[in-house]
Amino acid sequence: MDYIHLKDMQFYGYHGVLSAETTLGQRFRANVSLAVDMTEAGETDDLNYTVNYAEVYALCRDIVEGEPLKLIEALVTKIANSILETYADKVKGVRVELIKPDPPIHGYYKEVSVEVTRGEF
Repeated sequence: MDYIHLKDMQFYGYHGVLSAETTLGQRFRANVSLAVDMTEAGETDDLNYTVNYAEVYALCRDIVEGEPLKLIEALVTKIANSILETYADKVKGVRVELIKPDPPIHGYYKEVSVEVTRGEF
């Protein structure tokens, strides 16, 4: 299997359980990996045989910067399912990690993240 990786995409959204999160918003980072067969794209140099990662970025951006959800678990699931539905003919599996660099919890830590894997990976 071949993989396309989109790393450290950065967005601003209004997701969370606390009112401050949905009012002020916060930064989110995302890493997405797509399991695809790139054989034909590699041999033909034709974008039609692979996934346009600019489109995947836009899909992720629209979801993260779109309708607020309470849980980042729901957000990563929505991203993963949307990618699989949009690119059902090309993407065999997807892994999505969503990172909250500054969640509103007391303590010392670098970040909090949630990751899901769907399909064949």
